[in-house]
Amino acid sequence: MLTADSGAPAATGIEIVGHELTKAFRTKDGTNLALSPTDFRIERGEFVAVVGPSGCGKSTLMLMVAGLLEPSGGEILVDGAPLFDPLTDVGIVFQDDLLLDFRTARENILLQGKIRGLPRRQQEQRTDELMRQLGVDHAANRYPNQLSGGMRQRVSIARALVHDPAILLMDEPFGALDALTRTQMRVDLEALWLESPKSVLFITHSVEEAVGLADRVIVMGPSPGRIVEEIVIDLPRPRPVQLGDEAAFAGYSSQIYEIFKNLGVLHD
Repeated sequence: MLTADSGAPAATGIEIVGHELTKAFRTKDGTNLALSPTDFRIERGEFVAVVGPSGCGKSTLMLMVAGLLEPSGGEILVDGAPLFDPLTDVGIVFQDDLLLDFRTARENILLQGKIRGLPRRQQEQRTDELMRQLGVDHAANRYPNQLSGGMRQRVSIARALVHDPAILLMDEPFGALDALTRTQMRVDLEALWLESPKSVLFITHSVEEAVGLADRVIVMGPSPGRIVEEIVIDLPRPRPVQLGDEAAFAGYSSQIYEIFKNLGVLHD
């Protein structure tokens, strides 16, 4: 398990702001509004989690922030400049690790730097460091089909961080993992972020995961997607493995669950 230095480094990353952002998709029956007019902000070096039910536009929002999906309306500003093209200073982690089966774990990570034309020796050093921090250095020369789901996702996270991006976008990165592995991945991800506080947008269905990781949780209502609440998570870091034992954590989680009850997403 990783440990975090109590002396927090200065925040890095970029500021991303959305104004009146909407997204509609054409269907055979007409138009489907995936995201209602939405305003949001990710501060420089802030860890923001988005939680909401399936189909509420969480992933759509992330893809628009990445510049991979064009908004139907509104605009996204990156450090004050309008976003027209895909972000380049970014690392992205999806639920599917998307590793190349014919490359070893280490080679999968190094591919990021090769594509970007970054110095090979520097990327090798950073790759080895990340693999050690994420506990997969022993599997450097194994191929993806020789790795567990958790190990594959750790390699995927290392690949997203190896070039030291300004922003990290994560779409349900732990969704396919077992409960114990998810918990350890949360702890390890927080430790990496504390070491280098990038801007992070973390998409999840898990209330506990959102509260356990984020500085601020954006709560989205059911389709068409909209932000119904933003909750600042004032909990000390690093956060413990057993978050359920913390009264403040339970209070934040209960607050979010109550919002979903009021929306009709959950009921007793």
